[in-house]
Amino acid sequence: MKINNRFYDLNAFVMLACLVVTKSAVAGPPFVTDDPEPVAEKSWEVNYAVSKTWAHHSISAAVPSIDINYGLTNNIQLHAQPRYSHLTEVTDKQAGFDNTEIGVKYRFLHQEQEGSEFMLGIYPMLQLPTGDKQLGDASGRVQAFLPVWAQLNTEKWIFYGGTGYRINNYTDGKNSWFFGGTALYEVNEKLKLGGEVFRESATVQDENHTSGFNLGGIYNMKKDYALLFSAGRALNNVSETNKLSGFLAIQVIY
Repeated sequence: MKINNRFYDLNAFVMLACLVVTKSAVAGPPFVTDDPEPVAEKSWEVNYAVSKTWAHHSISAAVPSIDINYGLTNNIQLHAQPRYSHLTEVTDKQAGFDNTEIGVKYRFLHQEQEGSEFMLGIYPMLQLPTGDKQLGDASGRVQAFLPVWAQLNTEKWIFYGGTGYRINNYTDGKNSWFFGGTALYEVNEKLKLGGEVFRESATVQDENHTSGFNLGGIYNMKKDYALLFSAGRALNNVSETNKLSGFLAIQVIY
């Protein structure tokens, strides 16, 4: 089955990139843009997620996607994310294990002043070639993402974002640059709401860039349990890439 590579790349990135919500601050899923803040040392953070994207001729979903993070030190986080994907293109349906994402987050700068906190970090990731090739040309091939992230926390606001270089290893693939920014506002002790915008240069030869937005939030149900949610769409090539996408996850801190 032939898969539109541009659709596959945007969909996989939008739906499956997971973000981090730590005990001390919030950043990460349910958004695409990531952050430099690691999970608390010696703690596990697991996001049990489902996501779905609708395009003109395609529907794809990750059910389930399990985002596993471990705080190795105060500044280093280990990450693994296996997932099971579903793809429908016209009348053709495929399902199977997808590529497995692994990564290491390293926060190399952390400054605190009265009323604010600033940090910088890197978060290199690899997509291991564990995916069923019927899910698309990128499945079963090694991919890489090399980002730098920044974050500013104030009393009520969290701002984070950055840029990264993506190595797209598939037929007609073209290495790309990603740019994204997110803002979250603390409505009360339980609820944070916000949104993001992002842009990625062309990932396929002779194709255009992709851009989009998501709106969402985090609701702390009780200690160590949170509900993550978002919805959004593309801002260009909408019909072919992302008419609507949704993300929902339960986050558990161990």
